[in-house]
Amino acid sequence: MHRNATRTAVRTLACAAVPMLLVAGCSSGSDGDDSARPSPSASASSASPTPAPVKFTTLPDPCKTLSGDTVGDVVPEAKKKGKNLGSKDADGYGTCLWSGLDDYQYRALTVSLKRFDSDVTLGSGSERAAEYAGQQVAAVSQDEENKKVKDTPLDGVGDQATSIAFETEKKDGEKTEEYREQRIVAITGNVVVTVDYEGAGFETGRTPKAEDIRKGAEKAAKEAVKAVR
Repeated sequence: MHRNATRTAVRTLACAAVPMLLVAGCSSGSDGDDSARPSPSASASSASPTPAPVKFTTLPDPCKTLSGDTVGDVVPEAKKKGKNLGSKDADGYGTCLWSGLDDYQYRALTVSLKRFDSDVTLGSGSERAAEYAGQQVAAVSQDEENKKVKDTPLDGVGDQATSIAFETEKKDGEKTEEYREQRIVAITGNVVVTVDYEGAGFETGRTPKAEDIRKGAEKAAKEAVKAVR
């Protein structure tokens, strides 16, 4: 009995002397403690969140969003292929410009496309697109050079669209010209289509009617939005 008691005391002292990481091996329990292992549910909950899927993953060439007939109708005497203003990220952003002078009537049209991916910290692609669209609309009224700003909802163009009419003056040398302009900002999925259309009458030409500028901008916007696929 004395010998067994001595052996038990020696074993107890040996276990106390080893590092803490080995103490579990000296216990009289099982080889391992299953409660210390992460459960499958805990591992799943710690996985990185996945961004929401987006409707569009690419963008069309902005200069191919309008037909030659539409360009000829909205911007007389313009080169129908337009001028691609370029972008380092063609699948994320692009702009095309058409401009023409017919007698003394000047017209210019731009179609800009901007696509948003979903981001777990910034929001879904559609949410980010809506935020950017709001900024594009607000930018017109925030520019002090713009006068008589009036924005209205535009039905039938993308998921949501706003049409903004305004007037401004631009200097051409020593002469100041009056411009009538229309901006249409449309959202389709995770893409924002912004159309800017302006007109002026140089020399003896008359300033174009606001209604004509509005109709031209809306025609271009409807076609550009349909080109996003």
